[in-house]
Amino acid sequence: MHRNLFPVLSLLLGTAFLLAGNGLHGLLLPMRGTEEGFSPTSLGLLGTAWATGFVLGCIFSQRLVRRIGHVRAFSAFSAMIAIIALLTGLLVDPVSWIILRVVTGFSLAAAFMIIESWLNERATNETRGLIFSLYMTVTYVAIVTGQMSIALGDVKQTTFFMIAGILYCLALLPTAVSTATSPAPLKEVRIDLKLIYRNSPVSFVAMLMIGIANGAFGTLAPVFGANVGLETITIATMMSVTIFSGALMQIPAGRMSDRMDRRYMLAGLAAIAGVSGLAIVIIKPEDVGILFGLIALYGAMSYTLYSIIVAHANDFAESDQFVTISSGLLLLYGIGTIIGPLISGLTMAYSPYLLFAVTAVSHLAVTAYAVFRSFVRAAVPDEEKETFASTPSARSATPESINLDPRATTSED
Repeated sequence: MHRNLFPVLSLLLGTAFLLAGNGLHGLLLPMRGTEEGFSPTSLGLLGTAWATGFVLGCIFSQRLVRRIGHVRAFSAFSAMIAIIALLTGLLVDPVSWIILRVVTGFSLAAAFMIIESWLNERATNETRGLIFSLYMTVTYVAIVTGQMSIALGDVKQTTFFMIAGILYCLALLPTAVSTATSPAPLKEVRIDLKLIYRNSPVSFVAMLMIGIANGAFGTLAPVFGANVGLETITIATMMSVTIFSGALMQIPAGRMSDRMDRRYMLAGLAAIAGVSGLAIVIIKPEDVGILFGLIALYGAMSYTLYSIIVAHANDFAESDQFVTISSGLLLLYGIGTIIGPLISGLTMAYSPYLLFAVTAVSHLAVTAYAVFRSFVRAAVPDEEKETFASTPSARSATPESINLDPRATTSED
């Protein structure tokens, strides 16, 4: 079994470089844009543009990959991302950045789908769980590593744009020398929003709302940090703390949701995330310790919701609908991440703290709707529930990562 994992490790190494570059570049742009005096609306549009490209890439890139092959397609998309990273260092202009972020989002979605389909092809029933766990670990560690590296220099220089380009180019090497056979062609992604809503209205609404909240936070939290006077290393740490607190909370919260109506778990987690956001808006904490405490609480609650929403939706789904439902929810999350940065960019023109007003309203809407639906529809009996399982970071997941999930194989048996 270990011998069969060697090609997988090279693919995971390529994934790590890709995610590290994305973590660095995604944090660098809003921070450099703030230094250049770009408006919050323009910086919000960076997130909207990236999310738009990413969603479009998940839907339309399969045809191009099918036409030219996985290796050539991955090389082309990675090269495109690297070129754009360098161009954003040369063309320091909000309009140029917004246009380029659409292309970056599209190319990253395609590159992730290729790697994930490769991993899925190499996975067996014995190794699928291990590969999925390794993929999740690589996802979190690489993103945080890329974000934290920004603390090592000055965002006003072009150095980090070049480093991001280098990381994207390094992602090419492991896949180029990998002995993993080319996987089957990527499957077309079909969105059936009516099916998702009929299956679970709570999951539909909650996924859209947390997409808005997390899209807003992921794009504009660095801008918030810069505008309230935080240092670069503090901003990078703040972003990483949010991700790690969410990762650490997933299993405890998920196991608890196995023992109760998941809607109450969603309502409780979203309420705490909403209240923590409101606390930041009202208190405007000047003490970094208090701010970090509230941010960590926000991340632990908000970044746990995605996996529980997927589990709740699949509690009501037919046994063979895991991939269809989960893929649709993922793209619904993507739609939310398109909306969130745009709304937050407009509100932050008045105060940077209003970023958390947007996240608070989104989370409290989840709480209200989940509680309302608990009176309309009976809960799934505990013995009929799907056992909770963590999922990769939704900001970098594609429908192909859902095929890698061991639950996808189980649902097809």
